[in-house]
Amino acid sequence: MADFKSCSVIISEIIGAFYPLEWLGNSLGYYHTASLGIDDVQARGYHPTYLSAQAAILKGKDRPMQITKHIYATHIEEDPGSFGAMHPGGTHIYFVGDPNDHMVMVDSGEPYRSWTKQIMDYHAELGKPRISAILITHGHGDHIGGLDRLQEAFGCVVRCHPKLEPMLNHRLGQGSVVKLRSRESVPTGGGAKLRAYFTPGHEDDHVSYYMAEGRVVFSGDTILGNSSSSVRNLKQYMASLEKLAGLKPEILCPGHGQIVKNGTARVEWYIKHRTEREDQVLAALVSGADSVDDIVSTVYPRNLRRNLRSAAARNVRTHLGKLTEEGRVNESEVSYTVAKG
Repeated sequence: MADFKSCSVIISEIIGAFYPLEWLGNSLGYYHTASLGIDDVQARGYHPTYLSAQAAILKGKDRPMQITKHIYATHIEEDPGSFGAMHPGGTHIYFVGDPNDHMVMVDSGEPYRSWTKQIMDYHAELGKPRISAILITHGHGDHIGGLDRLQEAFGCVVRCHPKLEPMLNHRLGQGSVVKLRSRESVPTGGGAKLRAYFTPGHEDDHVSYYMAEGRVVFSGDTILGNSSSSVRNLKQYMASLEKLAGLKPEILCPGHGQIVKNGTARVEWYIKHRTEREDQVLAALVSGADSVDDIVSTVYPRNLRRNLRSAAARNVRTHLGKLTEEGRVNESEVSYTVAKG
């Protein structure tokens, strides 16, 4: 049974519901303690019905997590003024394996010394196990930023998607990085193994990792804990979601946000959310909206924050790209229209 000892708390945990990024970020946000969140919920007229295990935290201090027998994580809190708006619930760096044998890390966080220090401090708390590899989910800075210091400190190999390997080898030194094969099994301590699944969509070099023991998926940014994710290629992304749904995960360990204990339900929610958003985009076009801005104004809340409005516009463009590729929408130099027939 997973033992969730935890991190920061978001409103959706407190009131027992899950909300998409645009609503969560625009309306309530997240808090350092359950009590602060409860106070705000009650002030807004909501009535919390339960507190999840994730809300059990110490004020001003994040507790390290042991998620399963072979999965550990350190939670890095983010400044809501910088990263928090795009990464509700902070960031997780995972250590997988046996602390008395050897372990692999999943991702390396931002390049800031404070992040690297927290990761190294947590490694020390685990007893300074040998790190045999750092597994990368994708090439965004908040996932590969700490590689230089951590790879040097641990003296280990870095594993990543083939599309990311040339850049990282150039950066870290030839031979430091070995590309993964699709569905390759990566062994770690205690007999645990992580299988690499290529899951493009959020980014074309994205890899998710599956551990059969406990049916755990390390989903990177393909699926987040507290919100929907940004998408570069929606057609690829939907195929990746279907691939992860086929694994029937019990636990999702995302790059950002809370650990998800009903993993299959969350993947299915993501598929449903994207399908519904596609229907909304088509309905907006039918009603007369013919530009990205018009569709955003039709589909999303009117009081959406500026930074979230930019993310909403990117998502609309992604949906339009998929629909255009499928021949369901026509694109001209100035507008979009629903294809006839």
